[in-house]
Amino acid sequence: MQQLALDIGIAPVPSFERFIPLGNEAALQALQEGVDNCVRLAKLNTNWPPPALTPVPIYLWGASGTGKTHLLTAIAMTLQSHGLSVGWLQPGIYAGRPNAREFSAQWSAVVIDDCDQLSKAEQQRAFNWFINATYPSDGAPCWVITTGSVPAVDLNMRDDLRSRLGSGLAFELHPLTDMGRQQVLQRQARERGLHLSDEVTLYLLGRFARDLSSLSDVLARLDILAMRKQRAITIPLLREVLQDTDPAAHSN
Repeated sequence: MQQLALDIGIAPVPSFERFIPLGNEAALQALQEGVDNCVRLAKLNTNWPPPALTPVPIYLWGASGTGKTHLLTAIAMTLQSHGLSVGWLQPGIYAGRPNAREFSAQWSAVVIDDCDQLSKAEQQRAFNWFINATYPSDGAPCWVITTGSVPAVDLNMRDDLRSRLGSGLAFELHPLTDMGRQQVLQRQARERGLHLSDEVTLYLLGRFARDLSSLSDVLARLDILAMRKQRAITIPLLREVLQDTDPAAHSN
């Protein structure tokens, strides 16, 4: 069977608006307030922010596919849209300025993704970034947002870093329910100019991997096949995509 092309266009840009907060409303609100405070603090241009604007570290934890990286990206992109700089650290990746490995006083926020997978050297860097962000020798304090797969107290890392990452607010991100996944898929379909009926969506949810990344990939392939064959999105068309994606994914 002919393989559908993998080059399926530009992925939707992560944003707060695109995050379905079902079960995670408190976390989303805290992050949005943190971004707002960063912007307000930058406008004050002071090294001594009022208590209400003093950045509070936030730790997000949860299983893969719960939106941790999505939210970190949304934070970074929102702050950058206001002209602010953000330092990004995750296993094997350092960002925020060219070849950045050291903390920059120009950053308004530091985001650390998948902290439980950092190497020992990266843990040292994360510790240095945290200290410089929260206790700067020059400039205003910097907001630190970190993600991991387990509660901060259970992180398998150096004690001084673990205690600091868990020193602020912590939120567990809960996986979306099928209703939430359905909302995401149907919204993505609308953005592609497609109509994805409840019947087709529920059929997909019942017969394929339930993580949003895989489901979004199937939707993109479905879009390509529908355009190629000039057909509406139906269960028979979806069956063709599922068979092409993974012959074992559908057996009926």
